Amino acid sequence: MQLNAKMVGAGVAAAVAAGVGYALLFRPEDEAAFSTVTREGAFSVRDYPRLIVAEAVVPGLRQAALSVGFTRLADYVFGRGRAGGRLPMTVPVLSDGDEDGRGWRTRFVMPADASLETLPDPSAGVRLRALPARRIAALRFTGVDSDGQLDAHEAELRAWIGDMGFRPAGPVEHAFYNSPFTPARLKRIEVLIPLVA
Repeated sequence: MQLNAKMVGAGVAAAVAAGVGYALLFRPEDEAAFSTVTREGAFSVRDYPRLIVAEAVVPGLRQAALSVGFTRLADYVFGRGRAGGRLPMTVPVLSDGDEDGRGWRTRFVMPADASLETLPDPSAGVRLRALPARRIAALRFTGVDSDGQLDAHEAELRAWIGDMGFRPAGPVEHAFYNSPFTPARLKRIEVLIPLVA
């Protein structure tokens, strides 16, 4: 079956509408734990422990793909289609281009006491995964998460990493801490780059 522009547009609109509904429920109970190694203004280096995440990879343009991924993960976290209720919401919501170049990956961090063995089975289009403990360079900012803003902040972070004598160990990731309805001036957004420990 060949998709035309109208079909694609309708699919994106439906995903955005579902995402809007979940965004209204976006009340994180916790933030992923980390220890700060060093901080300089909005820049920092953090050590994160092993994290369990639920992730979804969706092809397409970044914003539309992340909206669809967010909806799939929200269905899983809020228990849509399964008994047992919702899982606690943990921030940040992470996103990046997936390593196979197939699309954009969205990740929800699972509660600190969760394990791959005890979490509910993932729903369609969702995968559970353990991320190893990592050292991360972060640049925190407020505003919008446009491609231009994310690229500009990534360039700033890479320059700071070089100035500090650190070495990148992986591609850039983006971290989001607020509902899409939070005013831009209050949104916490971060650009993250893994470092050689």
